[in-house]
Amino acid sequence: MSSFGLRLSQGFKARGQLCVGIDPSLEQLQSWDLPKSAEGAKSFAMAILDAAADQVGIVKTQVAFFEQFGAEGFRVLADVLQEASSRKLMVIADAKRGDIGSTMNGYANAWLGNEAVFLCDALTVSPYLGPESLNQVVQVALENKRGLFILAATSNPEASALQSAISDGRSIAKSVYDYASTYTAGELGSIGIVYGATVDHLSLGIDLAKPSSVPVLVPGFGSQGASLSKAKSLMQAFSPVSICSVSRAVAGSTREGLAARVATAKDELEVGLRG
Repeated sequence: MSSFGLRLSQGFKARGQLCVGIDPSLEQLQSWDLPKSAEGAKSFAMAILDAAADQVGIVKTQVAFFEQFGAEGFRVLADVLQEASSRKLMVIADAKRGDIGSTMNGYANAWLGNEAVFLCDALTVSPYLGPESLNQVVQVALENKRGLFILAATSNPEASALQSAISDGRSIAKSVYDYASTYTAGELGSIGIVYGATVDHLSLGIDLAKPSSVPVLVPGFGSQGASLSKAKSLMQAFSPVSICSVSRAVAGSTREGLAARVATAKDELEVGLRG
């Protein structure tokens, strides 16, 4: 198996840069008239996969919305991840794991190991116990041809004060980006960052005008306010390495028209990336 970065690059060329989120929140299940249970979450997730599989190359599962249903929710999540993989979709597990030492190794084994219970191509992780606390999980990811997306500049406004804070002459977000950059050399890397489409990049010190080989998972499109049609103007020179994620706007208030909403989002992003 080739590296995550190479698979991602090939996926961009074949199916574009849209990522469809799978977020079976209680509100979403109710809106779709599905039971607020693990089975409801499974029905929702499988419908998203049906709509996405022939149109995009990447999906992102919001792990918390499966975890809320306990052990059965985790079983459903494992099934959804396996089904997505069988449909040749790259899967990002949005779990935001973060810890130190053997505890982080446990997370790495669960999500990124060769015998991982939860089969995914990449995992979101938190650096806020210090970026170097991720060294071991980075090595596990690279050894097993998986990827990571490290929280750098997230789309929630509450994060701004922390992520724009200056330490050793650079913002916290910039230090996370610099850490990810150390694992990238020329080609699209396997260690990326999460960078919200709605953040004020000027306050973060990350130069979006300078091309990068660090893959960027970009939430904030659709219901959070950013427009896919403005992807290039938002992400600038980072746009060729950006995974543009949309969830609620595609899921909508009913499953009717789901595939059409995915197609619309894909078309809008393709226009947006051309600038």
